[in-house]
Amino acid sequence: MSPFSILFENSEILLVNKPNGVPVQGGQGIFHPLDEELSKQLGFKIHLVHRLDKETSGILMVAKTPQAASKWTKLIGAKEVSKEYSAICLGYPVVNGKAKPSGTIKSTVTAHGREQEATLHFKVEASKEISVPESEKKVTLSFVRIRLGTGRMHQIRIQMAQAGSPLAADDQHGDFRQNKLLRKLGVKKLCLAATSLTIPLNGKNETFTAALPPHMEKALSLITGSETQNQDFS
Repeated sequence: MSPFSILFENSEILLVNKPNGVPVQGGQGIFHPLDEELSKQLGFKIHLVHRLDKETSGILMVAKTPQAASKWTKLIGAKEVSKEYSAICLGYPVVNGKAKPSGTIKSTVTAHGREQEATLHFKVEASKEISVPESEKKVTLSFVRIRLGTGRMHQIRIQMAQAGSPLAADDQHGDFRQNKLLRKLGVKKLCLAATSLTIPLNGKNETFTAALPPHMEKALSLITGSETQNQDFS
C-alpha cells in the first residue's frame, strides 16, 4: 500500500488525505484499514477522531493520543470544526418541489438503527446533460459543494438521494439504472470527497484543502470539458 499523504501535523493531530476504497477502521473481514496502516507508517498508534465511508475520499483527522482524540471529537460535536465535501450527483437537488442551485435539505435518516434529524447545505457549481456512448440515452451530472449541519452515517448519500440527486456511482443509495449508464462514461467509483476542513488553531481558524481524487476529476471533466448548459432553477 502506498504511504498516506499527510496534509498537516502538530503535537495533537494529523490531517490525512484518505484514498477511495480504503476502510478507516479495522474489524472482522476488513483488510488494510487506515488506522492500522497509518500507525505502521508513522511508527506509533493513531486514534480516530471521526470517520469517512470506505468509498469516500479526502481529509480525515486522526489524533496522536486518546486525550487529543477526545478533545477534537468534542470540538467537532460543538461545531468548532467545519467540513466541506465535493460531489458529482445525478440531476439537480429538489427542495420543496423545485430544482435549486443552492439550498438546505432537512430530513430524517436512519443511522445506527434509529431515525435521526439531518441537515445539509448544498450549492450546485456546474451541471451538464451528457450523451451516453453507444446509447440514445442521456444523463445529467452536477458538481455540488456540500456542508454538513449534522453528522449522521451516510447522511450525504441518503439526503442527496432523497432530494432526487443521488451521488454518481453510489451502489447503495443511488440510482442503479443511471449508474449503469455512468459506467459507459467511465464513472465507476463513488463521487464524494471531503475536500475542505476548517479547524481552530492558535486562536484562529485555519482551512486545509485536498484536491479531488483522479476518478472525480475525470467525472468533473465530463461536466466542464465543454460549455455548460444553462439550467432553469426557478
